[in-house]
Amino acid sequence: MSESEQERRRIRISVRTKILLVFLTLSTVALLLAGSLAFVQMDDVGRYALERSTDLGTRAMNDSTAALERNAEESLLRLAQDQAYISNIVFEQVIGDLEVMERYAATVMENPSMVRPRHFYLQDEEPADRRATSVLFLSPGIDAGLLSEERNAAGMMDDIFIPVSATNRHLAGVYVGTSSGMAMIYPWTTGLDATCDPRLRSWFVQANEGGGLVWSEPYVDLIGHGLMVTCSRPVYDPDRGWVWVVGADVTIETINQQIVGTQVGDRGYAMLIDQHGNVISRPGLTSGDMRWDESFVTENLLASENPDLVAVAGKMIAGETGVARAGFEDGERFIAYAPIRSVNWSIGVVMPVNEVLAPIRTTRESILQASEDTAAHISAQQDRMKTVFTGAFLALLVIVALLTLAVTRHITRPIEELQKGSEAIGRGDLGFTVNVETGDEFEDLAHSFNRMAAELREHIENLRRTTAEKERIAKELEIAKEIQQSILPESAPVLPGFDLAGFNLPAREVGGDFFDYIPVGEGCWGVEIADVSGKGVPAALFMALARTLVRASASQSLDPAGSILEANRYICMDSKTCMFVTLFYGILDTRKGTFSYVNAGHNPPLLFREGSSAAELLRGKGIALGIFDDIELELVELKLHPGDTVVFYTDGVTEATNEHEEEYGMGRLTALISGLLDRGAREIIDAIVEDVTAHAGSQPQFDDITLVVLKVG
Repeated sequence: MSESEQERRRIRISVRTKILLVFLTLSTVALLLAGSLAFVQMDDVGRYALERSTDLGTRAMNDSTAALERNAEESLLRLAQDQAYISNIVFEQVIGDLEVMERYAATVMENPSMVRPRHFYLQDEEPADRRATSVLFLSPGIDAGLLSEERNAAGMMDDIFIPVSATNRHLAGVYVGTSSGMAMIYPWTTGLDATCDPRLRSWFVQANEGGGLVWSEPYVDLIGHGLMVTCSRPVYDPDRGWVWVVGADVTIETINQQIVGTQVGDRGYAMLIDQHGNVISRPGLTSGDMRWDESFVTENLLASENPDLVAVAGKMIAGETGVARAGFEDGERFIAYAPIRSVNWSIGVVMPVNEVLAPIRTTRESILQASEDTAAHISAQQDRMKTVFTGAFLALLVIVALLTLAVTRHITRPIEELQKGSEAIGRGDLGFTVNVETGDEFEDLAHSFNRMAAELREHIENLRRTTAEKERIAKELEIAKEIQQSILPESAPVLPGFDLAGFNLPAREVGGDFFDYIPVGEGCWGVEIADVSGKGVPAALFMALARTLVRASASQSLDPAGSILEANRYICMDSKTCMFVTLFYGILDTRKGTFSYVNAGHNPPLLFREGSSAAELLRGKGIALGIFDDIELELVELKLHPGDTVVFYTDGVTEATNEHEEEYGMGRLTALISGLLDRGAREIIDAIVEDVTAHAGSQPQFDDITLVVLKVG
């Protein structure tokens, strides 16, 4: 061993000793300096603390006052917006119910076979259950026997009145009035004034003249429910000259208690005005002793003598949202307002300013009192500190020497624990934890050390789970592809005079496209193309369900609409998910050369006539299957001629994107097909697939590509 190495070994000092020396030196110097400066600085610190405490209290009081005022206005505005949201939902439900009744009335008019004879109850013949039937009300001079056909048709409205009333507790009544002078009012009631003519009521006149959905102003109800507003809509049968108006009543009391005022409480109230400034509802708005045949005139805020109220009303009818102050005889009030979009009305929440801002005054007083208490406490504490500091200074000089030794031992102990932990991690023991509770950086370092070990364990576990999840997803996609491909037809049927071909290219993430050929009778084949919502195994299973139900419903049936409507009912009955399927289904009659189809929300196929490069879209009214169990589909029949070409496709064709996020689009598809009309069905499909693939380039295929081509020989 060299002389220099021996010298370093002799002067080696442990960490514990070094810390001890540093602590003793710094503590002694610090106490001496603190003792000399303490009394000089104590007075300055006390004075500065008093000044800053007073200034802080003043600023806190001013800032909190402004913040609380803003918060109060924002809370009031949120309350108005919440009430507007709740009211909008209720009125949208009323509008939705009315539209359901209007569609049902139109269906009854269009389908006379639906009408069945029934017993009609006048108001002088009470049924066993009032909620099981409507009351037939006749205008003066009207003989229902002469209008038996229209009376029987209107009587069918009970089938929709009963479920609508049962599912909407806000409705006081529903009814239909006819231009011939009859009215079916549900539920059955009595006490109707025989001199009343429903055709002259505002809900009938406004709807008939406007030709669309209308909301009436408040009026006195014929039945005795007090003030009422009515949502009404006309239904026309021009062939028989029938004009019906369906209506749904909501009482002002219901609007006040169950709709606009549910969250306002006792401190204020809510009001509702229409687009003209007329008050629809507010507390205390009643008909009094007025009869149904007396005109009720509500107040108009735009005509108020209060300029603040007029200004707020102008903003409300403009559909704005905000908070304003308005002066009244009994004091100033906040008015928070928000629009109700569904009816073009506006709701206002009115509260006294004093009550809204009462918590602010309490807060100001609390802050002032706290500032005064703080100043007194600082002065007293300053005097105590001078006395305590003198004695503590002397005692600390003795205590520091004793504590320094204990502290050095405490400081070096975590280092030893960390050394043990690092050795354990080095051996691969990732479950080893270091237990250091010093309340300083050493404890933070120990926590970091333990987190590192835990994160290493978690990383290894996550890597294992990620690998397993990728394997599961890959297996699921493979199963979905097998399901999808197993149910698609292997080849198209050979039809004399027609060339038919189909194609499906599944995406990386399997979707639910499918096509099918269904024999429905001699010389007649059903052609089907569909797209199920969603991806993966759920979409593939739903596709299998939809294909099976459509094939079962369409087999041996020459009515496309009836077959698909039946399949939709089965799909809604059997499906327990929120998935749906768009579908185009048509029946090709090879003997007559006709093609009858329905379109349930699918991309309209393209029809190219012989000698024309322009494409016709095979449209048809209808929505996707699996959403509602009762839908309407438009049946369309085409005459096909030799040389005509029909191309069926799914959105995987037109929505295929390239690296620039550009979709393939209808324009490219139409232009391509117009140049391929002299080729066979299979050649057209191959050309489309090749062009779509070239357009997508390196972009992955995110949706199935499905095509069916029908050419007339």
